[in-house]
Amino acid sequence: MSAVFDIIASAGLWAAVFRIATPLIFGTLGALLCERAGVLNLGIEGIMTFGAMIGWLAVYNGADLWTGFLLAALGGGVFGLLHAGLTVTLGLSQHVAGLGVTLFAGSFSYFVFRLAVPVAGTPPTITPFQPIAIPGLSDLPFLGPAFFAQTPPTYLAILLALVLAYIIFRTPLGLAIRMTGENPHAAEAQGINPMVVRYGAVIAGSALMGMAGAFLTLSAFNSFFPTMVQGRGWICIALVVFASWRPERALLGALLFAFFDGFQLRLQTALGGAVPYQLFLMIPYILSIAALAIMARRARVPQALMQPYRRGER
Repeated sequence: MSAVFDIIASAGLWAAVFRIATPLIFGTLGALLCERAGVLNLGIEGIMTFGAMIGWLAVYNGADLWTGFLLAALGGGVFGLLHAGLTVTLGLSQHVAGLGVTLFAGSFSYFVFRLAVPVAGTPPTITPFQPIAIPGLSDLPFLGPAFFAQTPPTYLAILLALVLAYIIFRTPLGLAIRMTGENPHAAEAQGINPMVVRYGAVIAGSALMGMAGAFLTLSAFNSFFPTMVQGRGWICIALVVFASWRPERALLGALLFAFFDGFQLRLQTALGGAVPYQLFLMIPYILSIAALAIMARRARVPQALMQPYRRGER
């Protein structure tokens, strides 16, 4: 039991929580924005993979880190445009289209990576983002190394969660997004074009997904490998439900899952081989499923989610 308290009281755990949570924050915000407008985007896993690849490849070829981050967002937006064309314009199944985008984006990422970087013994590396110490705050005991010595994308992710919460619930643009996700015909009656809103939300949300992937190669790690996303996109989809489609709760949900994940990694080290490591790997998912089951009962799904919109049809 003392090992558990030592882990929770360590600044290293809480610093790791923010690092682990950052791609989940970006991805969950992206999925949430799409779904608030009525579009389920299951292309997230492939879009994150492409964002990780294209961001890393840009930096590997001489671009600076923020340019790589921007290109990852643009690449995600392009796949968002594809998904929107299939689901918003053509009205195809959002499940099938999203899975198709994931398969295509993931395979295309590996194809481009192997064209640019022939098979080698070890993947090439780059110099990733370095932690930034905030003057005054980084020197605080415990709080400084735990919360105020992160890389720039982590601070950006937290800021975007707060900004998106304000936009969705405090601005006319947010009202238009919510109306489109609840009742696109009512939105049209108020002079809002639901097609434009859905296109914009899906493209912007997919750009955030691309940034989630870019964080993995430009900050968390320093190289790319095709399986590095490892299901984080699907976790983001679940976190949207956990958050009840609210950005501020999405931030808390991502931090909660990251805490479970960081905790189990350190618990493995503390207990050694006394317990099979597979049991530790299950901990964050079991606890997250339990939390999701509790929160989902009170979640209110956008009424027009996954429903294609046709002007004049009800």
